[in-house]
Amino acid sequence: MTIHAMPLVVGALCVMVIFYRYYHGFIAAKVAVLDDSRKTPAYTMYDGQNYFPTNKWVLFGHHFAAITGAGPLIGPVLAAQFGVLPGYLWILIGVVLAGAVHDFIIFFASVRHGGKSLAEIAKTEISPLSGIIASIAVLFILVVALAGLGLAVVNALAESSWGVFTIGCTVPIAFFMGLYMYRFRKGRIAEATVIGVILLLLAVYFGKDIAQSPLAPYFTLPKARITLFILIYGFTASILPVWLLLCPRDYLSSFMKIGTIAFLAIGIIIVDPELKMPAVTEFIKGGGPIIPGALFPFTFITIACGAISGFHALVASGTSPKMVSKESDIKTIGFVAMLIEGFIAILALIAATALFPGDYFAINVPGPIFETLGLSTVNLDHLSAQVGETLNGRTGGAVSLAVGMAQIFTALPGMGHLMDYWYHFAIMFEALFILTTIDTGTRVARFMIQEFGGRFYKPFERVDHLPSAVISSALISCAWGYFVFTGSISTIWPMFGTANQLLAGIALCVGTTFIIKLGRARYAWVTIVPMTFVMATTLTAAWLNITDNYIPLTRKEGFEVQGYVNIIFTAVIMLCAIIIIIDSIRVWTKALPAVKKEGQLPQKEAAHD
Repeated sequence: MTIHAMPLVVGALCVMVIFYRYYHGFIAAKVAVLDDSRKTPAYTMYDGQNYFPTNKWVLFGHHFAAITGAGPLIGPVLAAQFGVLPGYLWILIGVVLAGAVHDFIIFFASVRHGGKSLAEIAKTEISPLSGIIASIAVLFILVVALAGLGLAVVNALAESSWGVFTIGCTVPIAFFMGLYMYRFRKGRIAEATVIGVILLLLAVYFGKDIAQSPLAPYFTLPKARITLFILIYGFTASILPVWLLLCPRDYLSSFMKIGTIAFLAIGIIIVDPELKMPAVTEFIKGGGPIIPGALFPFTFITIACGAISGFHALVASGTSPKMVSKESDIKTIGFVAMLIEGFIAILALIAATALFPGDYFAINVPGPIFETLGLSTVNLDHLSAQVGETLNGRTGGAVSLAVGMAQIFTALPGMGHLMDYWYHFAIMFEALFILTTIDTGTRVARFMIQEFGGRFYKPFERVDHLPSAVISSALISCAWGYFVFTGSISTIWPMFGTANQLLAGIALCVGTTFIIKLGRARYAWVTIVPMTFVMATTLTAAWLNITDNYIPLTRKEGFEVQGYVNIIFTAVIMLCAIIIIIDSIRVWTKALPAVKKEGQLPQKEAAHD
C-alpha cells in the first residue's frame, strides 16, 4: 500500500483545530473557569527575576521552546522502526485527548498555587507524603530527561564544526536580545526579534565558511567536550535572570522552530513525498534494532513527547506560571503550544519515514548491527556526499531526521543544490529545540532542589538566594551530565521515555485531585481517562525494561554498574507513581462526598488564591 504524506498532514491539522475549538474550549470554560480579575503570581509575588509579568506572545515563545525539546523530534523518528501508522495514530489521539489537557490543567493549577511546582501542588492537594514522593520522582525524572535530551544533541553536533559554530552563536545572540528588549530599547520586542532572526540565519550561512576555513578544527569537537559545554550552558542559564538569557533565547528559538515547522509542512504538502517505510514493519512484535521491545507498550514510551509529556508539567509548574500576566493567557499558551508540538512530532515521523528503510536503519544503528538486518542502502552514499558528512551509524535519530527534512526542502523548486545548507539548518533547528529544554529543565530542577532543601534550611528555598541557586544548579547539572558521559541512546532513551510518561501520569493524578477539590468532580474524567491509559502502558513498559533490558545489561562486562543504576532509577520512579496513585484515590474517596453540588466550591478554594 502506497502512503503519501499530504493527507496525513492536512488531516492532523483539521483534527487539532476542531479539538481546540470545541473540546479544549469546553475545558477552559467549564472545568477551569479562567478568571482575569485574579492577579497572577507574576504580580502578587513579583521579584524582577523569576516572577516577572511577560507579554503573552513572548511567554508563549518561551513556554513553547521550553516544552518542545528532543522528544517530539527524536521519539517519532526512533518509533518509525514500527512503521508509519502506530506512531501517527498515537501522536494524533494522544495530543488532543491527553497531552494538551495535561499541560493546561497543571499550568492552571500552578497559577492558582502561586507558581509552585508540581511537587508542592501535590503536597497541598493530596498530602505531605505525596509532596515528598513527587519531589523525589520529579528529581529522578529530570535527571534522566535532561540526560536523554543532552545525549541527542551531543550525538548530532559531535565532529560537526558547522553545527557547533551555529549553535554556539545562539548564546551571545540571546544575550544581546535580552539586553535590547529589557534595557537598551525596552519594549521594542519586534525590533529585537527581527535582529535576532537575521543574526541566527547569518550564523547558519557563515557556518559553512567556518567549516571550510583554518578555524574548523577549533569547532570540530569530540562528544566529551560538547557535553562539558552543554553542562556549563545549562548551569549558567539556570542561575541568570530569566529576562537575560533563558527567555530571549527561547523566544528567538520559538520563531525559528515555528517558522521551520510551517515551511516543512508547506514543503510536505507541495512535494507530497511517498513514505518509503511501510504502515507497520516486522518489528512490531519485538526484536527491532533501535527499540528492543514490541509495539505495545514501547510505542507509548518511545514517543515520549508529541502525544503527552510529563516534562511539560515541570515547565507548566516552573517558569511559565511565574510569568503569565492573566489567566486567559493560559488557554493559548497551555493548549496551543502542546498542539503545535504534536504537529511537529507528526512532521518528524513523516520526514523519517520518507527515507528508504535501508538508509533509515543504516543511519540509526551501529554498522555491525545493520549488517545483520539484511537491508541495503539506496541513497545513503549520495546523501553523505551532498551534506559533506558521514551519515552511517549516526545513532540517536537527530541525523536521520535532518536528512529527511533536507530531502523534502531540496525537492522544492530551485532548492536542489542546497542540500548541505538545509541539512545543517535542520541540525541547528533540532539543537535549538533540545538546548532550550535543557536550560529550562535545569532551572526547574534547581527550583525543586531549593524547595526540598527549604524543608531543612528555610533560606535555601528563596529563588533569589544566589548561594542556593549555585549549589542546586551544580547538583542537577552534574547528575544529568553523568548519564550523558556514560550512557547511550539505546540505554537512556527507554528509561527517559518511561520516566517521562510516568511523570505525566503523576501530573494527571494531581490534576484530577485539583479538579475534584475545586468542586468540579463531574469533569474529573478529562484527566482520569488519559491518566489511566498512560499509567497502565508505562508501568508495563517500565517492568519490561527492567526484566528484558536492564537485568541482561548487568551481565555484560563493562556495563554492570550502568545496568544496576538503570534498574534502581526505573524501580524508584515506578514506586513513586504507585504510591501517589494510591494516596490520590484515598483523597478522592474522602473529597467526593464533601462536594454537595457541582459549581459550589469547597472551602479549600481559598488556599488557591
